[in-house]
Amino acid sequence: MKIKEIMVRDIKSLSGRESVKDALNLILKFKISGLPVIDKGKLIGVFTEKDVLRAILPSYVNQVGGFVYGDTPKNIKNKLIKLAELKVSDVMAKGVEVVGEETALLEAARLMLVKNMRRIIVVDKNDKVLGIAARCDILRALMDLAK
Repeated sequence: MKIKEIMVRDIKSLSGRESVKDALNLILKFKISGLPVIDKGKLIGVFTEKDVLRAILPSYVNQVGGFVYGDTPKNIKNKLIKLAELKVSDVMAKGVEVVGEETALLEAARLMLVKNMRRIIVVDKNDKVLGIAARCDILRALMDLAK
């Protein structure tokens, strides 16, 4: 089975020029963890709730992992106010792993596991976004194959 057989073609996306506040409200509204960022039909990045948390928390979190966070609610509020003034392109993840529409479903699943991805974006040879598949889409297809 190929990824093109299960990907969602009618996708919601963001522009890099949108505000982080508007983008965050959109992913909260749709109860999803992230959206592709597209410019002129081409993928330029992915905006996720993880990117927002990374922008709020101090940079040393990646190095130390678990820690006791001593920031005050006022400091967090100030960080959120500053974050809301930024554009999606300022905080989005760039250099995102993608697959072509002929990619085998199990290869897409492997890539998602190895790269710790919740969704995988399907593009053509010119990086034009064709669709997206979430982990649950892949699991659903694998379960259907097992019937």
